[in-house]
Amino acid sequence: MAALGGGYFKTSYEADLALVDTRLRRVALGALVVALLVLPRFASGFVLDLVSQAAFAAIGALALNVLTGLAGQISLGHAGFLAAGAFTTAALVERGLVSPLVTLPATALVGGVLGLVVGMPSLRLKGLYLALGTLAMHHVVLYAAGEMQARAGGNTGFTIPPPRLGGLVFRGTVAWYYALVVLAALVLFLVVNLQRSRAGRAWMAIRDRDVAAASVGIDVARYKLSAFVWSSVVTALAGALFAYHRGFVSVEAFGFFVAVEYIAMIIIGGLGSALGAVLGAAFVTLLPYVIDALVAGVSPDAAQYYVFPAKFGAFGLLMALFLLFEPLGLVGIWRRVRNWFALWPFRHRPLRASS
Repeated sequence: MAALGGGYFKTSYEADLALVDTRLRRVALGALVVALLVLPRFASGFVLDLVSQAAFAAIGALALNVLTGLAGQISLGHAGFLAAGAFTTAALVERGLVSPLVTLPATALVGGVLGLVVGMPSLRLKGLYLALGTLAMHHVVLYAAGEMQARAGGNTGFTIPPPRLGGLVFRGTVAWYYALVVLAALVLFLVVNLQRSRAGRAWMAIRDRDVAAASVGIDVARYKLSAFVWSSVVTALAGALFAYHRGFVSVEAFGFFVAVEYIAMIIIGGLGSALGAVLGAAFVTLLPYVIDALVAGVSPDAAQYYVFPAKFGAFGLLMALFLLFEPLGLVGIWRRVRNWFALWPFRHRPLRASS
C-alpha cells in the first residue's frame, strides 16, 4: 500500500484483498471496537436498547442486501422469513425444546427450505412478478402463523423463555447488547467476504445482466437459488433472535410494514453495499424515535394519532428522495466525503469552456 498526497494506491494483490487496508481504517475500526466494548459503562439502558435494535436490524438488512443488492432478486417477503424463524422457535419451545442448540439449527433448516421453495419461481419470474410472488409467500407464512397462534390458545401469542447455554442465561439489556452486536459483526464479516467470493461475483453478474452471466458459464439457476437460501437462512435465524430477545412472538409483529422498513434500510443505506446495509439499518431504527420526538413536540395530544402515518410517509419519502437524488445512499455520501478529504487540496475542478 502506497500513501501519496492524493490518497492511497494499492500496489499488490495482497493489499487489494485486505479488508482493512489503510492505517486510518485500522485505527477507526479499533476505536469503534473499543467504543462498543465500553459503551455499557457509560450509556443508559435506553441507549443500549437502541444499539441492540440497530444491530438486530443490521442482520436482517445484510441478509436482504445479499438477495436484492447483490443478486438483484426483488423481495417483498422479508417479514415472512422473519416470522418463519420466530414461529419455528415458538413451536419448538411449546414442545419443550428450549435449548438454542436445537432451535437455531431447526430454524435455519426451515428458513433454507422456505428460501428454496420461494426461490424456485425466481427462475421464471423477474421484477414486479417476482416481488408479488414473495409478497404472496409473506401472506401464506403469516396465515399459517396466525392459525398456529389461534390453536395454541387464542390470539395472545407465545411467551419465549430466555435462551440458556449451559449455565449462561441471556437475560438483561447488557447481555443482549453484547450478543446482538457480536452477531451483527459476524454477519457483516461473512457478507463482506461473501461479496468478494466466487458466489458474490456471480450474483453481481446476474444482477447486472443474467443473459450475459449465463453466456460466460455462470449457472444462473443455481446461484439465484443459493441467494434466496442464504438470505432466508440468515433472516430466519434473525427471527429466532427476535423471539428470544423480545420474549414474546405474535403475528402482529410481522406485518407488511416490517418488509417496507427493511427495503428502506438497503435503499437508504445503499444497494449492494454491506456498509450501506448497516448504515441504513441504524438510520431506519433511529428515525421513528426522531419522528416521535418531533410530533410530540409539535402536538403532544395528537402524537398517538399521527406518529404511525408520519413514520410510514417518512419511509416512502426518503426512499423516493434517495432513489432520485442519491442512488448510492448513505454510503455514497460517505464515500464522497471521504474522497474530498483524501484528495484535498487537489480537488477536481471542472474545465471552463474557452471563449
